[in-house]
Amino acid sequence: MSRIGKLPVEIPTTVKVLVDGSNIEVEGPKGKLIKKFNSSVRICLEENKVNFSPNESTRFANALFGTARSIVNNMVQGVQNPFTKVLIIDGVGFKAEISGKNLKLNLGFSHSINYPVPEGINVNVEESGTKLRVVGIDKQLVGEVAGAIKKYYPVEPYKGKGIRYEGQYVIRKEGKKTA
Repeated sequence: MSRIGKLPVEIPTTVKVLVDGSNIEVEGPKGKLIKKFNSSVRICLEENKVNFSPNESTRFANALFGTARSIVNNMVQGVQNPFTKVLIIDGVGFKAEISGKNLKLNLGFSHSINYPVPEGINVNVEESGTKLRVVGIDKQLVGEVAGAIKKYYPVEPYKGKGIRYEGQYVIRKEGKKTA
């Protein structure tokens, strides 16, 4: 049994939660999220708490109900105050800018990269195009977008050029030595 799955999710007064079988809908001041879960997880709404338990006595159901609890907890937190990931762009001439619903990245390639920003995500460019702030109410989507942007030019270990998360430590390697 999952230790996390046994804990109920507290629902604040500003958030509304509707449970319909394996579907759950969370609505708050910042937006609305809807998620469908596997039928092997039982979701019960009681007063201002959401409880989770496995429907079956299988290993899969035991593993899944803790995951479902964490996802719903993140949904409740996200509709109150959105999740944020900050990306830092390092490199000579490397920068980013927003044009409409696209993020334009200049990363030293012969062409610029246009990344279409998904619905429900805001990308803010700060500090003359070298700092990106990815903001949204869905934690999974925020992480996916930040990871996709970072994947265009991961940090290389010799000069430290590339896109990294704020606070990420990059282990630098020593270059070639001449005799």
